[in-house]
Amino acid sequence: MTASPRVQERIDALRELLHHHAHRYYVLDEPEIPDAEYDRLFRELQDLEAQHPELATPDSPTRRVGGAVLEGFAKVRHRVPMLSIRTETDIEASGARAFDTRVRRELGLGEGDPPVEYVAELKFDGLAISLRYEHGALVQAATRGDGEVGEDVTQNICTIGQIPLRLHGAGIPAVLEVRGEVYMRRDDFERMNERQREKIAQGAKNEKTFVNPRNAAAGAVRQLDPGIARQRPLSFFAYGWGEIEGGLPFATQYELLEALRGWGLPVSRETRVASGAEELVAFHQQIGARRDQLPYDIDGVVYKVNDLALQNRLGFVTREPRWAVAHKYPAQEQLTTVEAIDVYVGRTGKLTPVARLAPVFVGGVTVTNATLHNEDEVLRKDVRVGDTVIVRRAGDVIPEVVGVVPAAPGESPPRGDVFAMPRHCPVCGSEAVREEGEADYRCTGGLFCGAQRKQALLHFAQRRAMDIEGLGEKLVDQLVDAGLVKTLPDLYRMGLANLVALERMGEKSAQNLLAGLEQSKRTTLPRFLFGLGIRHVGEATARDLAKHFGKLDAIMDAGTEQLLQVPDVGPIVAESIHTFFAQPHNREVVEQLRACGVHWEEFEPAVQAPLPLAGKTVVLTGTLPTLSRDEAKDLLEAAGAKVAGSVSKKTSYVIAGAEAGSKLDKAQELGLPVLDEKGLRQLLAGSADPF
Repeated sequence: MTASPRVQERIDALRELLHHHAHRYYVLDEPEIPDAEYDRLFRELQDLEAQHPELATPDSPTRRVGGAVLEGFAKVRHRVPMLSIRTETDIEASGARAFDTRVRRELGLGEGDPPVEYVAELKFDGLAISLRYEHGALVQAATRGDGEVGEDVTQNICTIGQIPLRLHGAGIPAVLEVRGEVYMRRDDFERMNERQREKIAQGAKNEKTFVNPRNAAAGAVRQLDPGIARQRPLSFFAYGWGEIEGGLPFATQYELLEALRGWGLPVSRETRVASGAEELVAFHQQIGARRDQLPYDIDGVVYKVNDLALQNRLGFVTREPRWAVAHKYPAQEQLTTVEAIDVYVGRTGKLTPVARLAPVFVGGVTVTNATLHNEDEVLRKDVRVGDTVIVRRAGDVIPEVVGVVPAAPGESPPRGDVFAMPRHCPVCGSEAVREEGEADYRCTGGLFCGAQRKQALLHFAQRRAMDIEGLGEKLVDQLVDAGLVKTLPDLYRMGLANLVALERMGEKSAQNLLAGLEQSKRTTLPRFLFGLGIRHVGEATARDLAKHFGKLDAIMDAGTEQLLQVPDVGPIVAESIHTFFAQPHNREVVEQLRACGVHWEEFEPAVQAPLPLAGKTVVLTGTLPTLSRDEAKDLLEAAGAKVAGSVSKKTSYVIAGAEAGSKLDKAQELGLPVLDEKGLRQLLAGSADPF
């Protein structure tokens, strides 16, 4: 059947597009689309050429394995071509069974014949490399290139510590070509990107962060300057071979992998021998369940017939061996379009820009929105409404926008305006501020903002704040979801009838809660201040504020200069307190709480005598006979001491009770004073010798 002009045009367009993206991926190491999108375009071209073989051409991407050789590297012709393997597009268990069925059919095996034995291994997301050893010494390393001719990257490969410059052991062939993957571990990748971000923050030019470990690894291997490659933390796994002088000295794939391991080459410990389809299925499922916990990226697993004689019988078809297949997992990256950029307000008041997306299936689920993290990230990636973007989702990680796909040459689709973070909370209208040195904007209406309602209630009710007995997370959820509580004062306005109407809330429980609320009305100024949830104001700062000012109104009306006179209150904390009380919403909530009967003792601040333990750091460990941990902490802090959670050379005293653990050991190791409860009381009483 003669192809229509429309089909010819589509084939030409696909070839041009695939050549473009292959060049970006293999030559420039700057891919514009995720692997899954490239695979989809590749399969479409394969299908069209299969339907219209008269349109096939020698230079079609389907006749090639990889990209062209990068100018600047010497060319290396592979003695044994570096061919790729077929990809099984069925990501379910049936994909493994389909491969086994094909192998058995090609081998002429029936139901009564024994299962075929396979080697099951990981499909690493890195850069394929061929290592040539002569008489045990590494003499050359080359990239895959187009499968026939690659690039000489020997100097760069020699910087990878995992790759031996000389093999050791017995039986090493005079010539041995080892095929494997150069990759970058996730933790190494994160550390490297963190260093890059620090350089950028310090004003370094021509520096950038990397999109993913694969790009970073590929870019390092293909640097013309080996010094740059040496700075990148690369790793390597061997999984195959090319030329071997004298032929293969082993009967199975797995035996040769074990030989490579014995000669000093790294081979993945995840590699297994699997018998029959069901063991392939189990391997695929087991690795899939652990995929996100692996220290490196993979996008699937690989199955290979183990028996080398059977591999020879099966042979090749076009560009792929019949005896091997790559069985992929759901793509972790996909393309989609940004339909809007909204701002989400979290439980703690953090404002996060979120891209609303055209639905796309990625990482095993349909994704409709993805985090953009913060304003700086949106501007750095230049994400706008209307853009085509790469979305990534790995495991249970929140989907994120990796980057924007540039428009094709000659095209200039309309784009939205440059993103700007709103200066007021989109939920409550309070001012949104970004503190110096921080990347995030935060809503300042913590006591009023609906997005922070549940978090504010839980913080207010906790034991170290207002200590409202019985008001836990589940009950807070019910109260807010039922509309009974919108702000903190609403807690003190609830009636018995409203509470009893809640699910799993009996009359006795409701009465206990109301009693706890009534009891909480009598509190202290430090507890009340801490309970308000002012950013950067913990228990110690709340206590210092109360001691310094004596009255809440004085604190609310204080300017930053007055606040800076409080011990241990710096510019960031002072600005946070001032901004909080500058919000009319927050002042209104405070006044309503007072109107509901919440009260505390206040005093006129006076010049106070130095506290007996001022400047001392104390650590509590173990169980004291009569004092709880909180009671002991309160007594120490009232005497001016700082109660720390760990022992160091700066620790003044360690108070140890029964079953004291490693903190006591560390104190004794450092020769620090160790007191029991009696010694603690003597210390608090001002004894010169608590021992």
